Amino acid sequence: MLTSLLLTAGFALMGAGIGAGIVAIGAGLGIGRIGGQAMEGIARQPEAAGKIQTAMLIIAALIEVVSLFAVVVCLLIALNGNLTF
Repeated sequence: MLTSLLLTAGFALMGAGIGAGIVAIGAGLGIGRIGGQAMEGIARQPEAAGKIQTAMLIIAALIEVVSLFAVVVCLLIALNGNLTF
């Protein structure tokens, strides 16, 4: 029984760590892609720079919110795994 609890806690911590890492990578890639595409759009149409920049900032903020939510979920999983002892 104790081995099962230790194994469950270990898997919870490992899953939370891997999940947080994947979230960080995904957010970085997403924001990098948004920034690159926005710069390309501004280079093609400099007169639309204000609209493109506004849309870019809103989408980047949404990506940050989703990644923060995912990291909080990973933290809750990790804490739940530790509290089972």
